Amino acid sequence: MPVELSGADGGDTHDPPAAPAALTAPAKAPPPTKNGRGRAHHGYVWSRARLIPASAPGGPRVIRAAAPPAGGPPAGPEDSEAGEPPLKVVTTRHPGRWVAALGVAVLLAMAVSALVTNPAWEWEVVGEYLFAPSVLRAVVFTLELTALGIVFGFLLGTVLALMRLSGNPLLNSVAWGYIALFRSVPLILQLLFWYNLALLYPRISFGVPFGPAFFDVGTMDLISPITAAALGLALHQAAYAAEIVRAGLLSVDHGQREAAAALGIPRTRQLFRIVLPQAMRSIVPTAGNEIIGLVKGTSVVYIMALPELFYQVQVIYNRNGRVIALLLVATIWYLVMTSVMSVAQHYVERHYGKGRA
Repeated sequence: MPVELSGADGGDTHDPPAAPAALTAPAKAPPPTKNGRGRAHHGYVWSRARLIPASAPGGPRVIRAAAPPAGGPPAGPEDSEAGEPPLKVVTTRHPGRWVAALGVAVLLAMAVSALVTNPAWEWEVVGEYLFAPSVLRAVVFTLELTALGIVFGFLLGTVLALMRLSGNPLLNSVAWGYIALFRSVPLILQLLFWYNLALLYPRISFGVPFGPAFFDVGTMDLISPITAAALGLALHQAAYAAEIVRAGLLSVDHGQREAAAALGIPRTRQLFRIVLPQAMRSIVPTAGNEIIGLVKGTSVVYIMALPELFYQVQVIYNRNGRVIALLLVATIWYLVMTSVMSVAQHYVERHYGKGRA
């Protein structure tokens, strides 16, 4: 707006000096740009700008990047007064990952080809004996041994875990000694001890401890080979189960028991209704590994000439000489049994994991 100043000639008219651009109020923000060059803040959109100091030629000013036309292509270097290159989105590439995947795919294809094209595997013999009655009976017997070892092993292991957590030093020491002993001796050695127990004690007496015996039975009549196998598996498994259960019980916050005790809940009910369901979240994954390991561990009882899966295929291939094919039959059945158990473990874990964040 022109301003009139008084003077000798009756006054003169001058335009007011223009204020520097950097000292004026911020220019009104341009409309939002589509190429991301603008930045929104409290309803305003600011373009990329650069402040020129007062000492620079031409005085202080603000240089603002040119906004692209609506609906047009992004502004290039020639469109920007500052001459800055446009932003470019670069996709992250993983060449090493693709090379590794390609290598694994080639190795997998080679393995499958070696299994299918090599006639030495004798797949026709595998199909002949895979569902043979003697093999199926051996599979059932293997599952029975596994069930006996797991049930009695975890029952005894739970008792040992409670003894380890007991404040009584005698109970604690006995449980610690049992776990240390049975974890240190190999399973096959324990089975041989139980199988030959009659050599140490021909007869077993029942009566008052260190007192008169009411009756006795022969050890060979009381402990058959199947009983010795189940006993050895259960006692061996109890040592590992005790540590698994103890770890699960220790994983439950002690405040849970204190809160239950403050509400007057009996200790037995605290254990079975509050502590144990929470401890199962930690117990189930490790217990699943132990059960799967015991399925394969039952193959050790072949030294007792019991008709479990591994022993049965040995009997067959010693008769017909088809060693690889019969070993492959045992491998397929072990794979099937452990896969079914892994699926069951998944659902059990999901059941006890309800409500976990």
